[in-house]
Amino acid sequence: MKKQYIIPIFVPHLGCPNDCTFCNQRQISGQQKKVTPQDVKNTIEYYLGLFKEKEAIKEVAFFGGSFTGIDVETQNELLEVAYEYVKQKKIDSIRISTRPDYIDRQTLKRLKKFKVKTIELGVQSTNDYILQKCKRGHTYKDVKRASCLIRLYGFRLGHQMMVGLPDSTRLDEMNTARDLVKLRPKMMRIYPVLVIKDTELEQEYLRGEYEPLTLRQAVEICKELSQFFEKKRVKVIRIGLQSTDTIMSSEKPGSVVVAGPYHENIRQLVSSSYYYDMINEKIKKINTKAKEIKITVNPQLVNEIVGYKRENIKKIKENYNLDVKVEQNWKYSLKKIEVEITKTYKEFADDDENCVKG
Repeated sequence: MKKQYIIPIFVPHLGCPNDCTFCNQRQISGQQKKVTPQDVKNTIEYYLGLFKEKEAIKEVAFFGGSFTGIDVETQNELLEVAYEYVKQKKIDSIRISTRPDYIDRQTLKRLKKFKVKTIELGVQSTNDYILQKCKRGHTYKDVKRASCLIRLYGFRLGHQMMVGLPDSTRLDEMNTARDLVKLRPKMMRIYPVLVIKDTELEQEYLRGEYEPLTLRQAVEICKELSQFFEKKRVKVIRIGLQSTDTIMSSEKPGSVVVAGPYHENIRQLVSSSYYYDMINEKIKKINTKAKEIKITVNPQLVNEIVGYKRENIKKIKENYNLDVKVEQNWKYSLKKIEVEITKTYKEFADDDENCVKG
């Protein structure tokens, strides 16, 4: 499978008709000024110069704001630059991110002319009460209509949802996931809510009216959602906001994050927690009193098995008093994990050297 590169171009808050309570796109993207066609060209050239695998799939992605809500002339100017690189076969495709209520047939026909391949919709929730509470400005009905049109016109459909929105429960978020898979997206982004400076949500948080998820809570619900989407063959392409010079721990100077489950690599935490659960189930089935186990996996899974800062290894040691060795084997598939006993307590006790140490 070819490697895929994304060339991100942020168009902060352009075209968005309202301010959701949780949103400050200028803060999130770290950009304040309007993006110009020259900016698009400069960004594409910069990333093309960085990419090492020249045969990789390359895609220009317009993120932030609501792309199809920008005035049509500006949309066309930005798309035209990217489209030139498509025609020259320097990039393979274009994707945009937008709102469900800013999709119609005329817009989709125009996007087709520029060879846009993927359209991601910022859904956030399918619960109309929660959408209204956050001043989202659209309904679940808008999501269904836009998703249907996008697929009808032959685009790849992506959805973005949030967890931890005001008044949203874990059940609401699982219901959102169930609703969305019925609309047949190809990909999904999951964003735990962060409290960002200069937003209405920040004021609610400071007044004690909103309590963000803890990091552990965010990891658990994102893990459950990821497993659900995987079973439904919807690829989760991102969990959590991209870290930037301003999106970082709330304790660091210059961060716009006031509170919430921020982590520089929350996806690894989610993935590591998933694999810990798998290992945990295998350990529970061991009848022999073990002193040491060996976990054999594909090398690509080692970081997830070990866990962030070796958290999984530490938890196994604390919970089961087990020493753990991790062995790599390229012949193993990414779904195969083998746990075997390498030393029992009897063998440990029979070891003369350990008896002397004792």
